[in-house]
Formats: sequence, C-alpha cells, structure tokens
Amino acid sequence: MSLQETIAVHPVAETLRRARAGKSYWTRVRERLLADPVTVTVTTLLLIIVVMTLAAPLIATYDPTAGSAFARLKSPGYPGHWLGTDEVGRDLWSRMLYGGRLTLLCGVAPVAFALLVGGSLGLVAGYGGGLVNTLIMRSMDVLYAFPSILLAIAICGMLGSGVGNTILALTVTFIPPIVRISETITTQVRSFEFVEAARASGAKSGSIIRFHILNNVLGPILVYATSLISISIILAAGLSFLGLGVTPPDAEWGLMLNNLRQAIWVNPLVAALPGVMIFMTSMCFNLMSDGLRSAMDVRL
Repeated sequence: MSLQETIAVHPVAETLRRARAGKSYWTRVRERLLADPVTVTVTTLLLIIVVMTLAAPLIATYDPTAGSAFARLKSPGYPGHWLGTDEVGRDLWSRMLYGGRLTLLCGVAPVAFALLVGGSLGLVAGYGGGLVNTLIMRSMDVLYAFPSILLAIAICGMLGSGVGNTILALTVTFIPPIVRISETITTQVRSFEFVEAARASGAKSGSIIRFHILNNVLGPILVYATSLISISIILAAGLSFLGLGVTPPDAEWGLMLNNLRQAIWVNPLVAALPGVMIFMTSMCFNLMSDGLRSAMDVRL
C-alpha cells in the first residue's frame, strides 16, 4: 500500500504527518488563502479600490464638488471627463474616487465598532453565564426584533442625516448578531477541558478569557464580521439614497445613485456607474469572507 493510500485509510497518519511538517494553524490558513484564485483576485481588487480612494487627492482630475452648466450628463469618454459627468456637470471620475472613501468608511467602521462592542459583550455573556448572560442576551433580543434596515432608518430618522449618525446607526444594527455569534462560540469553548484545567489551576477569569478563550473564538467572529461589511456597504448606500445618510455636496456612491436616478433615461451608463461600484465592492467583500471561512476551516 502506498503512502497516499495509507493516509487515506488512516486519518491519524495524516495528523502525524502534518504535525511533523511543523506548520502552524495560521501558516496553513495563509497557504490555503494564497491557493484560492477567487480569494486572491477579489482581495487584490479590493486593495486596488482602497488605494485609489485613499489617493483620491492625487489622482482626481477635478474638484468633486465643482460643476459646469455646459457639461451636464456627458457620456464616458468625453474630452476631459473620461467617466463622464453627473446631472450638474461634476466630473464622475473624481466623485467616484471621493465617494468611495465615504462608502468604505460607512461600510467598514460600523462593523469594526460592532465587533469591538458586540464581541466583548458576547465573551462576557458566554463565559459568565447565568444572570449576566440573561441580561445581555435578552437586551440584544430587543434589538434583534427589528429588521436591520428598519432599525437603521429609525435611528437615522431620530438623530438626523450625516456620516457620524450613519456609522452609529449601523453599529447599533450589527451589535446584536455579533453578540449572539460571540456568545454561542464562547459558551462552547468554555466547556472544553483546557478551560476547565485552567480554572482548576487557579487562573483568574480575565486570564482565562484572554489566553484560552479569545484565541479560539476570535477567528470565527472575524470571519462573520467580514461577511457583514458587504451588508454594511449596501445599507449605508441605501440610507444615503433615502436622504438619511451622507448629505450633499459630499460624494458617496449611494447619494450619487440617488442624484442620478432621474438621468437613467438620458444617459443610463452614467447613472449606473455608482450602482456598479456598490455591487462590485460588496461582492468582493462577500467572496473574500467565503474564502476566509474556507481557509480557516482547517482540520489537523
């Protein structure tokens, strides 16, 4: 019997072979990510989008707020405006670059804040159990009762429009699902033998959470949070489209889509550009999350 056949028959042999190879968990995760062409492609595309938006002051050809009554709704390829112009003659290339900044900010920042707050609450609820778990989880159930978009609209409706209020509204929207995921995984890890051994040895709760539980729950929580970025981008664009998010004259893809919706019968290509960028960016984050989930599902 060949070595490959022996490994296929005896899974323990595969475990020993990998252990002898000396590769850590995160090394194998990195190798699987680099071996996935879809993940590499979408991650590269996202990096290009991020770099271009950050370098907007250097590569933008016009002031994103400066319009021209003589160059309204020009098609892509128009001299001096290679992506065309919007309904008031503003350069679309410049506005797409600056608009990507606010779109990515409103997509990533709420998830990061929700990850920090919700992940911490979930760890406390899952490890503490009892009354602490009941108080935290029942409070989250109150927020969970509302659909995400309706909760975000309600918060922005009360606080008013603006970038800061949009980020706050989306942060509150994403805290409950992250708390639930964090609490579920922490409750499972808390019952593992190495946690019981650490508790029996006299280790304090803070040390157990930091050194034993956090390392085991952080990966799945990060994967789930990454999948929320695409939803956050769409929700932020939807709030701006409804007039509850970013306000004029700032450039943001959802707001641009709202401003250009009347021009769809005049110049549909120009009107569709912000929507194409929203779709492409959210899909890239979604596919990257799927690749990260597959890569982290490594078995010894």
